[in-house]
Amino acid sequence: MDSNHQSNCKLSKTEKKLLRKQIKASHTLLRHEGIETVSYATRSLIVANGGLGNQVSRNQLLPVLEKCGLVDALLMPPNKPYSCVRYKTVEESKKAYDTLNGKEIVDDLGQKISLYLNFVEKVQKSLKHRRVKHFGYEFHYESNSVDKDKPLPGGKITPRKFDTVQASKGHKSGIITSDVEDLTLNKRGIRTSFTFRKVRQTPCNCSYPLVCDSQMKEAPASFPESDKEALQLEQDYVHRVYEEIARHFSSTRHTPWPHIVEFLKALPSGSLVADIGCGNGKYLGINKELYMIGCDHSQNLVDICRERQYQAFVCDALAVPIRSGSCDACISIAVIHHFATAERRVAALQELVRLLRPGGKALIYVWAMEQEYNKKKSKYLRENRTSQGMKEEISNDTSMQELLVKQLPNVGNQDSAHSVSSINDFQDGGYNSRNVANSKLPVHTNRTSFHSQDLLVPWHLKENPGKDKHVEPFGSLGSRDPGPVFHRYYHVFCEGELEAACQTLSNISILQSYYDQGNWCVILQKV
Repeated sequence: MDSNHQSNCKLSKTEKKLLRKQIKASHTLLRHEGIETVSYATRSLIVANGGLGNQVSRNQLLPVLEKCGLVDALLMPPNKPYSCVRYKTVEESKKAYDTLNGKEIVDDLGQKISLYLNFVEKVQKSLKHRRVKHFGYEFHYESNSVDKDKPLPGGKITPRKFDTVQASKGHKSGIITSDVEDLTLNKRGIRTSFTFRKVRQTPCNCSYPLVCDSQMKEAPASFPESDKEALQLEQDYVHRVYEEIARHFSSTRHTPWPHIVEFLKALPSGSLVADIGCGNGKYLGINKELYMIGCDHSQNLVDICRERQYQAFVCDALAVPIRSGSCDACISIAVIHHFATAERRVAALQELVRLLRPGGKALIYVWAMEQEYNKKKSKYLRENRTSQGMKEEISNDTSMQELLVKQLPNVGNQDSAHSVSSINDFQDGGYNSRNVANSKLPVHTNRTSFHSQDLLVPWHLKENPGKDKHVEPFGSLGSRDPGPVFHRYYHVFCEGELEAACQTLSNISILQSYYDQGNWCVILQKV
């Protein structure tokens, strides 16, 4: 982006990768935020991935930036995955550009995040045109300060329309919209304020849900310590989420995975097959010679299946209302990883076995923690363009948010190292959750390797799915009309963990266990 980077000299592989990410970040900012980067050096830089939306705090970012020079201003917009920094001189800004591009820092959750910097001419468009009279002086947003040598005439302050005020805790803000006309106030000294509050007996339904304490989302989810808490976690961060995102989710699920197609096409003609957790029914019509029926916990996804003339019904994957031993085969694609404890995951596997007749087979896919296997990266790590989510259709999340439609589910993962389980946990009769008790579930940053097995994966809802299939290269960057962001719970499986869980079941034999593009997969047979 700097002219030095566009010289004719041959760039190394690492430099090319860095340049690609810078360009992608630049395009994302322009498309969704209206922030235009420039190719020449200025005092101002936009720092992609270095924002509050990426769990990067001011205390973490500022010391890193100050190593390159004197920071004149650092703006960190709420819930955005970027920040804006202005240095005192262009030379200091260029030093930061050259030094910090591609640099890794550690966020509040302990996850490594790479920074990508670009020069900008205007530091924050939304703040540039605001003017506030601040205690007798004009307040300058670009520097967060006042010029004490230029007091306003008469020492008065004039409230203006659209001035930002602090409305709640955290980084929220409200807007003053009433016209104050010619109202002026004298500069005040010591004052006494009285606040009168009315106790509301009913839920608040005001028009400011983002800053209203009563309507704000509950505290971040924690790792469940009981089956009751696990059930509640799944209800809040799996079932309710898929009900909300069903249409958008379905628009990202079209291309069947080859190994799953191969399994279904190899079944004898006339076989009765159950797809447990069928989503939008992507696999229900693969083999017309089979009698396939699907089920899902989401009513909205089941409705989509029925619109496509597939047989599907709503149920819990732990209690499928199908007679025992009646199915020739079952598939469970990107479902088991949504159960919040090892016991519940094993129970879901046991339910699949219950449905099978003796000799019947089940194919199971779960998202793998190892997104790089045998020195080869999964598509989830390799691909950096496409569309946002992928349920779990197989293994992936979409936090940088663009996965290939054919790719797995949108899953992400992230960071709490203490939640990784081992095969021995299953052999000993369950997963030991004591060392993760009371720990908060991390929110995954997409397109990064997993550092934790239990996490929340963001889904950025689009109002018109299908129209814009491009997704952003970093974090949860908003769009011009940003939709809500939902978080889905995932437990990503370590190598051998799915196979070990299957081995705890009775009357089964494992026919095949393999890795498929970021997913661990097992084919088992009931004996």
